Amino acid sequence: MKEKVLLHIGAGSFHRAHQAWYFHKLREQGELSWSIAIGNIRNDAVPLLQHLAEQHGEYVLETVNPDGERHYETITSIKKILPWDPELASLVEQGKKLETRIISFTVTESGYYLTPDHQLDFTHPDIQADLNGEARTIYGTLTRILMARMIEAEAPVTLLSCDNLRHNGTYFRQALVSFLNQKGETGLIQWVCLNTTCPNTMVDRITPRPTPDVSVRVKQKTGIDDEVPVMAESFIQWVIEDNFIAGRPPLERVGVEMVKSVLPWEEAKIRILNASHAAIAWAGTLAGFHFIDESIHQIPIYQFVWKYITHDVIPCLSPSPVDLESYRDQVLARFANPFIKDTNQRVGADGLSKIPGMITPTMAECFERGHEPDSSGMLPALFFVFLKDWASGKLPYPYQDGVLNEDVLSKVFQSKTPLELYINDTTLFGDLTVNDQFHALMNRKVIEVEEWLKKTRQCENGSVHV
Repeated sequence: MKEKVLLHIGAGSFHRAHQAWYFHKLREQGELSWSIAIGNIRNDAVPLLQHLAEQHGEYVLETVNPDGERHYETITSIKKILPWDPELASLVEQGKKLETRIISFTVTESGYYLTPDHQLDFTHPDIQADLNGEARTIYGTLTRILMARMIEAEAPVTLLSCDNLRHNGTYFRQALVSFLNQKGETGLIQWVCLNTTCPNTMVDRITPRPTPDVSVRVKQKTGIDDEVPVMAESFIQWVIEDNFIAGRPPLERVGVEMVKSVLPWEEAKIRILNASHAAIAWAGTLAGFHFIDESIHQIPIYQFVWKYITHDVIPCLSPSPVDLESYRDQVLARFANPFIKDTNQRVGADGLSKIPGMITPTMAECFERGHEPDSSGMLPALFFVFLKDWASGKLPYPYQDGVLNEDVLSKVFQSKTPLELYINDTTLFGDLTVNDQFHALMNRKVIEVEEWLKKTRQCENGSVHV
């Protein structure tokens, strides 16, 4: 049997709970010709990769439904663990092999370094470093891999983004070509255009960062000593544009939706699930809560998210092949799952990328059709107050954001007019920065958020539970 490999870049929990699970289900059906090789760009996953190697790529996935029913299965689809090294030699070696038919990646929204108009941000230090020959980003990494592949294998390969980025395949491809052009790699650009495809995808499964208690439960329930188990919700979805240049596994056999265009599913996911998720995390953090489920059980938080989706998002996305109201209800029920224990810290991260990518488009479209996005205005207002707490050292945890420039943002909140500077930031709000209605809305909504927080923080128990 001829081996075919998906090389995955990004050794985090999400890939192991999502794409690896689908490949595992294929193997259970007897489709053994496809397997996964996994590696990482940065050295922050070295212990994980070492433990995976010791366990021969196998680990236990724990899933839990809203009723608290837990299921355990050993995932067997990862067959190669690529050790990290500063030159990414093992990634390049695997990527150039003929057996590698797909190179997929999960690098988070901020890992694409895109401006609000979806262009590559050449001013970012990481991009500058890669232009000078380093490999800090997906662009510098794939430049090394594809250059080696062009020279040695001369074989086509599919580049598959698995991140919550609108039009992820299209925008990634555009950015990659732009990066190569800036480097003067004319020959590689021509090869990429002829020998790669970049399907758009939509991925979905809530996967919190693993905590020590997952290993304890895995041991109790299965008898397996697993150093790197993963825990996720029972819900899972993957929608992919069927545009693979070097063949693909029969993923439709295990529930993957192969479609001509992922746009309706993508927009529903990004605007309804991802934007709401982040907003709940910001609001919950400000109100003194640690987890997403306890945050959404606060009446004011639930209400503003429901209104945002119902009054602003659904009209923007209608008509749609997705039943948007049912999707809304399903998403909010998933957030309320008390057994996931997803943290506000994890979900609230990378807000500087989430605002322009997930929230600003809805606000802009509402204004364009003559509807003031009153409900949507709560989301960037919450993020502003969240950032204000960050600047004053009041957040209960370190805030993580891939595009955060701490010095620049600190100066915004040290100024006499931080809200005006925030509202006028085109990297966050694009053309809305010259919209007087948007300015008035944001000023009003920030006051609403601050008044809500004042009342909430005065309550003995924090807030009123649903």
